[in-house]
Amino acid sequence: MKKVLMSVAVGAAFVMAAGSASAQTLNQVKSRGVLQCGSNTGLAGFGQPDAQGNWTGLDVDYCRAIAAAIFNDASKVKFVPLSAKDRFTALQSGEVDVLVRNTTWTMSRDTQLGLEFGPVNYYDGQGFMVRKKLKIASAMELSGASVCTQQGTTTELNLADFFRANKLKYEVVAFASSDETIKAYDAGRCDVFTTDASGLYAERLKLTAPDDHIVLPEIISKEPLGAAWRHGDNQWGDIVKWVHYAMVNAEEYGVTKANVDEMLKSGNPDVKRLLGTEGKFGEAIGLTNDWAYRVIKQVGNYGESFDRNVGAGSRLKIARGVNALWSKGGLQYAPPIR
Repeated sequence: MKKVLMSVAVGAAFVMAAGSASAQTLNQVKSRGVLQCGSNTGLAGFGQPDAQGNWTGLDVDYCRAIAAAIFNDASKVKFVPLSAKDRFTALQSGEVDVLVRNTTWTMSRDTQLGLEFGPVNYYDGQGFMVRKKLKIASAMELSGASVCTQQGTTTELNLADFFRANKLKYEVVAFASSDETIKAYDAGRCDVFTTDASGLYAERLKLTAPDDHIVLPEIISKEPLGAAWRHGDNQWGDIVKWVHYAMVNAEEYGVTKANVDEMLKSGNPDVKRLLGTEGKFGEAIGLTNDWAYRVIKQVGNYGESFDRNVGAGSRLKIARGVNALWSKGGLQYAPPIR
């Protein structure tokens, strides 16, 4: 037993020492006094500024949650709008601390760009939008169509794979930004608009006559969207990961923005560890032990963020679907805090 305890103690000391040695990004963020978060240039429901420069969205909430965990102030975020083309370079160069910008986690991006990915804060898949007047009911009827898409994305690659696999002809009309792409579709420069299904609902709101367009039923790809950070930055990655996991666990345990203060009195061991009234789990990632309390108090749990940004409480009205908790038939599953 003594040997086991000694091994545990030595292991814990090693982890703490390693964490201290690799806390460069966290120290830079603290010293700067603000989190620099790579964001979308404007996608309703995920990351979009209004006319006064106030940002909202599911990804925006994730950035604010990280700031809340670090600073106890969810407003200490500088949102850096990045195009699909520039997003990875900005992260690699240190222009941003973390990229939270509806970015698909793929093998090549994970292994060849010097980045780390995960966890998935939105499970998505690529789809198609067409004008109702074309009377198209399925993507299998799109042979010969011209398709508007954005350059430098997995969307462009998936499009080519789908038409090739189904032996369908098409003409690609590609643009550098999502805004240029949807404007071109709205202007009639192509028959079809394609992007992630969530983006179809968001971009449809920008069209001159949104109700004149339909989203086809086919989903042609897997698009696990989540945060990315620089490869090897393990201590910083732990913070980014566990902020998301804390929000998911909070939803599962019924801890909300409204009741989190009352839940500090909970006798549930899972809730006690989550909110920092038991254990020193915050210290293990370089934060205070009430880090998750800060996140939930200022931003809310995952379900609350989903609902107000993209779900039933938003203009998009996207069903939870696969983004429901694992206990409700979805894929959102967080490791335990213990």
